[in-house]
Amino acid sequence: MKANLVEVCGLEIGFGAGEKPVVNGVSFEIAAGECLAIVGESGSGKSVTARALLGLSGRGAMVGAERFLIGGHDVTRFEESDWRQIRGGRIGLVAQDAMQSLDPLRKIGKEVEEGVGHTPGGSSERKRLALDALRRAGITDALTRMGQYPHELSGGLRQRTLIASAVAAGPDLLVADEPTTALDVITQQTILELFIEIKKSGTALLFISHDLAAISKVADRIAVMKDGVLVEQGTAEEILTRPCHEYTQRLLRNSIHTRRVRPRKTGDVVLSVDGVSKTYGGRVAVNDVSITTAAGETVGVVGESGAGKSTLGRLIMGLDRPSAGSIHVDGEPWSGLSERQRRRLRRRIQLIHQNPLAACDPRYSVRRIIAEAVGSGNAVAELLSLVGLPEAIERRRPDEISGGQRQRVAIARALATDPDVLVCDEAVSALDASVRGEILELLAEIQRIRSLGILFITHDLGVVHEICDRVHVMKDGVVVESGWTSEVFENPQHAYTTALLDSVPRIEFPATARVGGGDGAWP
Repeated sequence: MKANLVEVCGLEIGFGAGEKPVVNGVSFEIAAGECLAIVGESGSGKSVTARALLGLSGRGAMVGAERFLIGGHDVTRFEESDWRQIRGGRIGLVAQDAMQSLDPLRKIGKEVEEGVGHTPGGSSERKRLALDALRRAGITDALTRMGQYPHELSGGLRQRTLIASAVAAGPDLLVADEPTTALDVITQQTILELFIEIKKSGTALLFISHDLAAISKVADRIAVMKDGVLVEQGTAEEILTRPCHEYTQRLLRNSIHTRRVRPRKTGDVVLSVDGVSKTYGGRVAVNDVSITTAAGETVGVVGESGAGKSTLGRLIMGLDRPSAGSIHVDGEPWSGLSERQRRRLRRRIQLIHQNPLAACDPRYSVRRIIAEAVGSGNAVAELLSLVGLPEAIERRRPDEISGGQRQRVAIARALATDPDVLVCDEAVSALDASVRGEILELLAEIQRIRSLGILFITHDLGVVHEICDRVHVMKDGVVVESGWTSEVFENPQHAYTTALLDSVPRIEFPATARVGGGDGAWP
């Protein structure tokens, strides 16, 4: 039996005297070469627990434990100077948002070299070690990449860079906090394979996620967290096939997408994209794409990072001009208009962002955010009610509400102008399964009430299968396959579509498992 690298017993973390701890009585161990996954919904305490292993619980945090050992050291006695001695070198962190974690003004090479730390060989040896770390992270042409900035890399390459920086110094423990949530299925699969290799090298891994399918690929053991408490622990097989706690059973049920079958009947076309292309300095980002969305219809656009989905979204929203082709909203020209000319039509098409926290002014209250779009504060309460939020929430700021509540605020703001078209750009990709299901139900109900046309841009094939009437599959700026969603998923015609479907992480449920999605469940 391997010795435990991490031993935690009775961990408590709070943020105010007299307030209920956000982490309460948590106990677990991690051995070298082992992966423990902590799973739970947003706000369950997963990330706070994980960051306690790096001394990064947050400003004002009060951390206590009966026993809290890392590599044999009692970290309950650590000062900040002690944490700095092991943070980065002995313990590495891979965060969810690589773009936010990487310095936008620093080249990739320097970023990873910082992770290496000081070496006897000086700068040349640091560069060699950084180059080796990038290659081990699966980055091809690593020498060229070292001279690039984060914004010049795809999402998958940025995440690999973050992993390279975290493992460059050869840490004993790697903490991965939602490292694959915002990645497409092909990139996610390669990142998960990389974590498996890191684990095989002898590194202990704490993997935080709400994605049970991803967890099933890397975890040896799973701990289920709810309201700051571990409600269930066991081997990955035990938790995923024979869950005992009702909460775990619900998480597993929510991880299965059940298709909402609707008749193939739609209204008038509200969004028309006809032969649109976009070129940047000789590089073709979108090439001859044609898409229509009708009233009451949900159309999906899927593909891996770099496929052109986000560029297409920018063109549709009028944030970029197409190099060729045209876009019409409600039958009227849209893409060829000046911004002043677009103002009359802009109310007819609205965007729901992936990250509502970044899309909302952090200084504004919820009321002001929505009132700014609707032009009057009188309709705010009505819009909040429409998206299922209490009126009392209008006084809070974005950072004072949960991720699901923020996304509902973003939807309310988008609906404030009474649009005919909603463009959802990865609108549920960062949400846990339960909140994601609530948001999808909300969008479906609003669509029924208002007969909205919805264009859903996403890398999540499960979401597309669940809610989209038709789907377009993009690769390298081109739509390689289109059709009714059920037909494309059941009988893909293009090799790339097949590869996407084959790359989706799946949890295999044996007949004895006490979970299930019923007819139409996928994956």
